[in-house]
Formats: sequence, C-alpha cells, structure tokens
Amino acid sequence: MKDIRYYLDKANIQLEDEKLAQLTKYMDMVIEKNKVMNLTAITDPEEFALKHILDSLLILTNVDKFSNVKDKDISVIDVGTGAGFPGIPLKIACPEIRLTLLDSLNKRLIFLDEVVAELGLDSVNTVHARAEDGARKSTLRDSFDFAVSRAVASQSALTEYCLPFVKTGGYFIAYKSGEIEEELSQAERAIKLLNGESPQIIHTTLPETDIRRSFVIIKKKGATPKSYPRKAGTAKRDPL
Repeated sequence: MKDIRYYLDKANIQLEDEKLAQLTKYMDMVIEKNKVMNLTAITDPEEFALKHILDSLLILTNVDKFSNVKDKDISVIDVGTGAGFPGIPLKIACPEIRLTLLDSLNKRLIFLDEVVAELGLDSVNTVHARAEDGARKSTLRDSFDFAVSRAVASQSALTEYCLPFVKTGGYFIAYKSGEIEEELSQAERAIKLLNGESPQIIHTTLPETDIRRSFVIIKKKGATPKSYPRKAGTAKRDPL
C-alpha cells in the first residue's frame, strides 16, 4: 500500500520518522473519529495520505514564501480548519510555527484539541468563531505572518475571510483546485479593498495523478479597513 512516506517522497518532502509517525497517528485519529462525526469523505488510508496529508504539505516545496518557515518564529492561522487541514500537517512538519486553528464548529475543535494533546504538539491554539467574527477580535486581527485555508469558498469570499487576520507584510495563501483565472478575476476588487497586492499563482499536480492544485498567494500591504470583514454570511451572499 502507498503510505504517507511514499507520497511525500514523490513530492520531495523529507520528514523524520517521528514526524511521519505523528502524521500517521493523526490520520488514524481522523478516520476513527469520522465514524461518529462528519470530518471527511475520504477514509481510505492511501487516498487520505495523498489528498489530505500530501495536499496540505505541497506548500512546503511549491511556495517560496512559506518554504523558509522552519527555524523561525512564524505565526500561522488556518481559517475554517475543519478536520485540521492544512494546519495540523504543517505544524507536524514545521513544529517551530505558532499555529491557530479557527473553525465555526466547536466539536471539531474539541477533537483537534485531543489531537494536539495526543501528538504532543505545543504552541497550538484553537478558536471557536466564524471567520468574520474572529477577524474582529483584537488578538487576531492584523496579527499573523500567514493565513492559510483549504475551505471551499470563492476567492473573493476567502479574501474577505482571511486577509484581515494577516499582519502588514504577511501573506494569505489559499489552496485552490484546477483552473482559477476566472475566479481570480472576480476577486480583484476584494483583494484591492482588503489591501492585498496582486496575487501570485502557483500551479502544481498531486503526484501520480492528474489532480491539479493551485496556490493563490496574496501579500498584505496595509492594515485591514475597519469596515471589513462584513457581517457573517455577507461575503458569500454578496461578494465584493
């Protein structure tokens, strides 16, 4: 069977045995918990290793802005983390980062607290809030070196959800699939209003598949205007 090590090797991501063991334990915990809580539609370990673990970690070898987070005091927020993707795999691979996991469903965060404790991860904080509400908290707003998200939403909505968390000079990195040029075109106004620079787009493919992935990297050039993000639900219902 093709395991986590196999797929990471295919992507030229080298991790110590201890980290591979942590990733495997995390995968096992998610699959087991999924029997009583809806966390993922992917429960086959081989498919999980490829589409969740490796997919979360592709940022390490594809995005130069993120590839140097090791050995540095870097803060990362995973917005709409769900079952912990990409935040938990990134924390395991790069234990030096300070990680915040934000989600609107508290029972997911209770599970992630169990994961963090079981794996012995430190400097991990969970926040129960919708993104629009969390970004109004003074402790979170304009505070992070990186915001990352694999959440399913338009680029316009994701920008409004995530860029407010990023400090000036930091980056919002969205995990997207396939061709995204039209979606990015529709997000231009949102990126400008939220004080983001023109995005950099990096395309890649999951190894041994034709599954295309894209990273949208937006650098923040100024503080978030006070009027954003708008009230919960507005970004999805009425994109900028």
